[in-house]
Amino acid sequence: MSSVWGNNIQISIFGESHGPAIGVTVHGLPAGEKIDWDEILFQMERRRPGQDPAATRRKETDTPEVLSGLLDGTLTGAPLTAIIRNGDQHSGDYSNLLAMPRPGHADYTASVRYNDANDIRGGGHFSGRLTAALTFAGAVCRQILRGNGIAVGAHIASVGDVQDAPFDPVAVTAEQLEAMGEKKFPVVDPAAEEKMRAVIEAARMEGDSVGGVVECALTGVMAGIGSPMFEGVENRIASIVFGIPAVKGVEFGAGFGATRLRGSENNDPFLLDAEGEVRTATNHAGGILGGITTGMPILFRAAFKPTSSISRPQRTLNVHTGEMDTLVVHGRHDPCIVLRAVPVVEAAAAIAMLDMLM
Repeated sequence: MSSVWGNNIQISIFGESHGPAIGVTVHGLPAGEKIDWDEILFQMERRRPGQDPAATRRKETDTPEVLSGLLDGTLTGAPLTAIIRNGDQHSGDYSNLLAMPRPGHADYTASVRYNDANDIRGGGHFSGRLTAALTFAGAVCRQILRGNGIAVGAHIASVGDVQDAPFDPVAVTAEQLEAMGEKKFPVVDPAAEEKMRAVIEAARMEGDSVGGVVECALTGVMAGIGSPMFEGVENRIASIVFGIPAVKGVEFGAGFGATRLRGSENNDPFLLDAEGEVRTATNHAGGILGGITTGMPILFRAAFKPTSSISRPQRTLNVHTGEMDTLVVHGRHDPCIVLRAVPVVEAAAAIAMLDMLM
């Protein structure tokens, strides 16, 4: 089993949901960069469980402990390693999953792939808990990006059938992206929050869950970053975003919506802005052409499936008896993972962009 990603900035995530700790090692970070620890804690707090009725009731402090690579608030150039200790564990809630794999979860595929040796507690290494380690790495990378004039931000684009107003693909600003991070429930249109919360609460009361979409943007990215074919900007961002549990789709710019347009509508005409910089009048491409940045905002969306661990009874196979049985999942799970996924998507985008900038 290997959970390593990156070319120039390389991350290695380790641990299990109910083990002593989870963590990450980040290779390739530039020496001498100053890191604001309060900003790190702020990003961790955004993802931390147990704070909102729309999320899991599991309580964790999510305070990283740095083991190497950071001295007196400055990156040393050595591999940056941090651990995040696990505390609020109810491992007994998962004992029945050894015989009855959860529908929609990796219980069955993990047992086949790893000869029944995988840690089933809380999903083990397949758990969304490990995104805390990804968030830490991203919190470091986004500070370095900010020093280079690049901002990263995201919002809840939809929950179920409820839509938020989208980012302006041409005119979204760094200030708007930073403002999203200050919101407990990050939406562009404040009216969308109440409707989304109602959908989440209805699913929770029925012992069910609901999915949604996170929209993420990056501004200040210069033109000319990336490569065609297999090392394009879409490739790199998508590959790390798909490492976030529950992500089932990623689209850039107009995405699948472009299939409903004609070429004359989807093409983004080039022009010179007031500063004499080459821009495009529209941004259906999401800031990327041929795998290379155009200088426009990079815009993408990640689709999250409904949380597979739900409390309502489900029919599944008992792999020990070979008979169908009724499964009741215990434990504490997000009725909608999208709220806590917003800073994780931002973190993934920050890591990917710094990797390409390096």
